[in-house]
Amino acid sequence: MMAKRNAPLSVRKSIADIHSDAGSHALRASLGPMHLLLLGVGSIIGAGIYVMTGSAAAHFAGPAVLLSFLVAGSACVFAGLCYAELASTMPVSGSAYVYAYATLGEASAWGLGWLLLLEYALAGSTVAVGFSGYLVSLLATFGVHVPPEIATPLIRSIAAPGGYRFASGGGVNLIAGGAVLVMAAPLIIGVRQSAAINSCIVALKATVLVAFVVFGASAINWTHFTPFLPPNEGGFAFGWPGVFRAASVIFFAYLGFETVSTAAGEARNPQRDVPFGILGSLVTCTLLYIAVATVLIGVVPYRQLGVVDPLAAAVDAIAIPWLLMFVKVGAVIGLTSILLSTCYAQSRIFYAMGRDGLLPPIFSALHPRFRTPWLGTITIAVGMALAAALLPITLLGDLISLGTASSFAIVCFAVIWLRNTEPGLPRPFSVPLGGVWIGGRWIGVAPVLGIVMCLVMVAPLGSDLVVKAWHADYAPALVLLGYLAVGALIYVLYGIRHSKLGGAEH
Repeated sequence: MMAKRNAPLSVRKSIADIHSDAGSHALRASLGPMHLLLLGVGSIIGAGIYVMTGSAAAHFAGPAVLLSFLVAGSACVFAGLCYAELASTMPVSGSAYVYAYATLGEASAWGLGWLLLLEYALAGSTVAVGFSGYLVSLLATFGVHVPPEIATPLIRSIAAPGGYRFASGGGVNLIAGGAVLVMAAPLIIGVRQSAAINSCIVALKATVLVAFVVFGASAINWTHFTPFLPPNEGGFAFGWPGVFRAASVIFFAYLGFETVSTAAGEARNPQRDVPFGILGSLVTCTLLYIAVATVLIGVVPYRQLGVVDPLAAAVDAIAIPWLLMFVKVGAVIGLTSILLSTCYAQSRIFYAMGRDGLLPPIFSALHPRFRTPWLGTITIAVGMALAAALLPITLLGDLISLGTASSFAIVCFAVIWLRNTEPGLPRPFSVPLGGVWIGGRWIGVAPVLGIVMCLVMVAPLGSDLVVKAWHADYAPALVLLGYLAVGALIYVLYGIRHSKLGGAEH
């Protein structure tokens, strides 16, 4: 179905076209429910718990970071329910990008796809930075000292009143960049093989975190939780502002459940298995996050947790030598599964955009033997490697959370839109809590709560970005604005001209 040429910005992909894409793609349907569950768990349990929990507690929330997990988790519960409904209705690769194309139109779909690149690519970069920190710490236990020039980014974050600021770091994190490139190889060989590798790694890192909780519980010093909510020290440093700022920091740690929806095109029974993978991974990891954070803060004073390897610091305090080695090795190996899943998810989103003509054909070109989008995977891996080598984990985390909250909010809105425009559409999974009718339009309770909670996540990030720019700390704003400008140029110069649905032939 071709759309009018004079409206490429607002043209929408019909549900029929989406289902046609689902039946015509050449990706192999090889993933079952446990593959999807482990893909989600493997994506969620990563830098968020291994690294960002310590940073959020040290700079913003203190012991009240446990409340931050509840705030961020609440936003993800509502967004996860909306993802589950849409993924069961439109079981194709592309995730929120496809959902936006069916509701808000092509320009919004492009913008969301570009935000998803910010979300996934920087998430992979963040994980790579965390991987680098734990690997350097692990090597140091064997007497191997890595030169800081190849393990620190070009830009680094330093503690400052009200949070942190950015300055020149003088190095290039080659270890983080190299890790991204190495982990792209299994994705080129095949998703089934990558899923098998991921399943083994997920089992390992879940065991590591459970062991940390079990053996660390006896070493908790409950005085570290007093005061539970430290008084505000200005800006977002502690107090209730700090709780919400910390929630925005760790918000991206829940990104993994969205990765499951990007795999819908390769699921054997997407209508049943994708909702199972999304909701199952979200619930499992939320409980594990809170348990790990409790032990982490209980054994180390929260102000000492602003390091790249906070779990290693906590195990040092627990003083069980074998556990220290187990945690460091588990973190190094476990973080690799996040590199797999984030690079996988972004390559499938760009695969969908390439099929629609909004990106060059290399992103939708499949390897003749492995049937994977290999050229797109390589291109994305190179971009992720550069970000990991040059940017600090705190800046990466903030930018990811902005992208995550934006895409989650759009997905929640898409549920409301489709309920009103396609009321008879089969929905194997439907969001609970019902809704109200206003002016003849159905307004769902769960989607609205999801949108509100996403705005709660974005508000501290946007405010902090403006405050930093006001005080001449321009790095975060320049990175974000530059990224958005590049995306707009690509769409105007290429996407509009080559869009298959827009049909803008010149």
